[in-house]
Amino acid sequence: MMQKTDKIYIAGHTGMVGSAILDALIADGFTNFVYRTSKELDLRNQSAVEQFFSNERPQYVFMAAAKVGGIIANNTYRADFLYDNLMIVSNIIHAAHKNGVSKLLFLGSSCIYPKMATQPIREDYLLTGELEKTNEPYAIAKIAGIKLCETYREQYGENFISVMPTNLYGKNDNYHPEHSHVLPALIRRFHEAKEQGLQEVVIWGSGNPKREFLFADDLAEACLFLMKNYNEKEIINIGCGEDISIKELALLIKEITGFAGELTFDTTKPDGTPRKLLDVTKINNLGWHYKTKLKEGIQIAYQNFLEKNTK
Repeated sequence: MMQKTDKIYIAGHTGMVGSAILDALIADGFTNFVYRTSKELDLRNQSAVEQFFSNERPQYVFMAAAKVGGIIANNTYRADFLYDNLMIVSNIIHAAHKNGVSKLLFLGSSCIYPKMATQPIREDYLLTGELEKTNEPYAIAKIAGIKLCETYREQYGENFISVMPTNLYGKNDNYHPEHSHVLPALIRRFHEAKEQGLQEVVIWGSGNPKREFLFADDLAEACLFLMKNYNEKEIINIGCGEDISIKELALLIKEITGFAGELTFDTTKPDGTPRKLLDVTKINNLGWHYKTKLKEGIQIAYQNFLEKNTK
């Protein structure tokens, strides 16, 4: 059982997911945290990571650190995404094992599943088909993390679990114009178009692919719930069980940001996976359900964007 004073390491605590997990832990009464920024600790450096774990001796670990980006970034910096993420997962999981961590939660990604998987996607569809080419390196690194958790459990008896969140958005998101994911990219694009008085916003792709989106604060609550209640080898999906087309998403963000112009779709840009909806029966049966509706979550995210990006 987790105690409120147990030392907890959050890898990636400054990012959208890590900061949401930290907030959820604080709200639940936990008081003993350890973390480092990427400038203070290079998670790709094995000796540095092992020294950190040896010095700090955390009892619980949330692995929210990763090199992340949208479809263009994933497809452009393929070697970087594979190498950096392989190093991060290998170093943290191995150091956690060597230094007696009681439990580790590894955050994967829904991109680990086959591109043409039957919808909704069940956990046992992993490794049953080809991956989406544009983010294959990132997915392979995440699959490696899953298998490290499984094999350290099998060989050494470690309580390392793997969770697979759907597409995420929320406070402290990445709004880079080219390297961000679709939802924050659209928030920025619509806001800037409104500010500049543009007559149209161009959306990458056809607008037809369907995606599921989960508010990061809901994910954080799910991670804390699973850290307390889930101790199995098998991966577990985290999502809301509902999806929306990119065109519908764009229209919703257009409404929330107050952009008055038109939408056009640039079909020269890749669509990625046609549909990606997670089967969340497993986590729902354990007693967890998402809370934040998409429109409400986007409104919160947009307000956070305004606070951080407009002065």
